[in-house]
Amino acid sequence: MTGDLTAIARKIIDANGYLTLATAGDDGRPWATPLWFAADRYTDFFWLSRPSTRHSAAIAVRPDVGLVVFDSTVPIGQGQAVYVEAVAGQVPDAELEKAVAIYSARAVGAGGRTWQVADVVAPAGFRLYRARATACYVLDDHDSRVPVDPAHG
Repeated sequence: MTGDLTAIARKIIDANGYLTLATAGDDGRPWATPLWFAADRYTDFFWLSRPSTRHSAAIAVRPDVGLVVFDSTVPIGQGQAVYVEAVAGQVPDAELEKAVAIYSARAVGAGGRTWQVADVVAPAGFRLYRARATACYVLDDHDSRVPVDPAHG
């Protein structure tokens, strides 16, 4: 059954453009925000944000995050989601070219614009962030959390 759940996790990540990111600032107060994302290898989730936003500021002091990818358009009782524990931060300069290419390809494929490294470094206002999964889960038929590894399924 885990193989089936792994396939479900991949399908959910591939089919959805938004995730909900959960952070906590240095004061411990939680914050959740929806973000458009691009994924790589089902382990790295990329998004654009300004460093001054609440979730970006929280990541700067507390990089452990949670995220959920789900389809909110399905009828009640038919929802499925991928739950991810991750470590987040700005994409390091040495990895920006590859990460921007991944983000840009998904953006263009969704009808958005092409992004360049110059769009996510100073003096531009946005930065590219990444949450790298440390654990992924889906729920089974009994609403129990089951670990999956969509990168190696």
